[in-house]
Amino acid sequence: MSIFEYNGSALVAMVGKNCFAIASDRRLGVQLQTIATDFQRISKIHDRVFLGLSGLATDAQTLYQRLVFRHKLYQLREERDMKPETFANLVSALLYEKRFGPYFCQPVIAGLGDEDKPFICTMDSIGAKNPRNCLKRFRKLSFHQ
Repeated sequence: MSIFEYNGSALVAMVGKNCFAIASDRRLGVQLQTIATDFQRISKIHDRVFLGLSGLATDAQTLYQRLVFRHKLYQLREERDMKPETFANLVSALLYEKRFGPYFCQPVIAGLGDEDKPFICTMDSIGAKNPRNCLKRFRKLSFHQ
């Protein structure tokens, strides 16, 4: 069993015209044993950006706290909220800093950018981004004959 599956989790994000949705399960388990049914995996960074963290629960909580701290520093310095693309870069950089002893989390970032343009992005545990456009290109390449 992978350490990513130890606490169990599922996250999904989708976009529409000028909107997005992000959803997750609320079960916290230790392998097959359920510990809680009200565990929060999706967090609001600000009004236009949401973060979902799947993977090891303790690492998800630690990573969330570090990201909130960095976002607050950004707000103080820049006097504005981060765009979703900027927040995705922050998450990627933070994960890459810990690449030799990574957080066992796979983040999903969803938000609205300029002119209400929806943005979703996923990453692996060392910060390699997989934005929505990459998924579209892969789909086009894999189904054409």
